[in-house]
Amino acid sequence: MGTLINAAFGDLPGLAPLPAAVDNTQLWLRAVALGGQGRYAAARTELLSIARRRPSSGVASLALSTEASLLRQLGWHRLAAGFDGRALTVLGAKGGEEAAVQTAARCDALTGLAADALGCGRLALGSALLERCAPLVGNDPALWRQRIRLNWVSAEIALASGDAATARRHASAAVDLARDADSVRHQVKSDLLLAAAFSAGPDPDAAVDLGEQVLDRCAEHGLLPLRWAAAMLVNGVRPGAEAAAIRDDCRRQISDRGGRFRDL
Repeated sequence: MGTLINAAFGDLPGLAPLPAAVDNTQLWLRAVALGGQGRYAAARTELLSIARRRPSSGVASLALSTEASLLRQLGWHRLAAGFDGRALTVLGAKGGEEAAVQTAARCDALTGLAADALGCGRLALGSALLERCAPLVGNDPALWRQRIRLNWVSAEIALASGDAATARRHASAAVDLARDADSVRHQVKSDLLLAAAFSAGPDPDAAVDLGEQVLDRCAEHGLLPLRWAAAMLVNGVRPGAEAAAIRDDCRRQISDRGGRFRDL
């Protein structure tokens, strides 16, 4: 279990091959790690295995939210919303021995739905969903991942609303929270969000500098989807052959690994 946790939410995000899973939670951890590596087909295989094994409501919800995340990364926000909605629906009432897992899963579903709404241009709905999530997250140290995600989506909605200052504030908060966590993937994505927030401000060079650091760390740790996103950002701020080549190469690799992009 420890190695899988480190691969999904720790300092070994690029680990391959991953240890075998013996239960539904470990299958979910494998799916998360594989998704972070851009191995979409393999990640979905793990998630399908969970669905066939009658998981608890908490793990079932986490698996559905993970499926939604895989879709959202590739531009399928409307489809992702269906999975996030199911992730929220399958959860039972609060309480019981699985209360902590259910709270974490509920937060994941709500932030996922907010990100889906953002991708569909429904910013007010996204903000309302984040307002529902924030009291659940609170300051619980066990929900460090949910606190970071809450700031990620808050930053993205602020950017889409044209509020660069608020986006920088939330992205900076995510960076600070991720610095205290062991998850390399969350640290890298938080830096990427901060670079995106910088790109909307008066100093685009800061966005490029941080974006290039993210590119290097993604290459070091095998974080293919984040490397693709970072290359998109760097090339968008300062178009150049190198960033464009990285973007196109990452896209080809993602497609080879089972990721199907929704072309806008």
